Amino acid sequence: MALVYVDGSVAYGERRVKASFLVDSGATYTVLKKAVWTELGLKPMREAEFVLADGTVIKRALSEALIELPGYGEHHSPVVLGEEEDENILGVVTLEIFGLVLDSFKRELRPMRSLMKFLSC
Repeated sequence: MALVYVDGSVAYGERRVKASFLVDSGATYTVLKKAVWTELGLKPMREAEFVLADGTVIKRALSEALIELPGYGEHHSPVVLGEEEDENILGVVTLEIFGLVLDSFKRELRPMRSLMKFLSC
């Protein structure tokens, strides 16, 4: 298993903060460190439960922000408002919004191959 980090930024309104994200293809949502989302002025929109790798269940607030990944543009994405002990994580929902997948062998992000299937009647 390899750790992959990407640099980017997060914006909300007129504020923008640079951030380094751990890319986690096992995480559903992107997580923002408390220092990042408080500097941006993000407000909780709802709360959700999450299961950690060790089976622990935690609750975190969710919001939305504009995420920029250099070379891939910027898109709105749901984000988890992390607590003091949480790190910046780039999750699968945000990766899919950007149309990206993690190539864990090359330790890089690459465009996903999107499929569209039609059912015949």
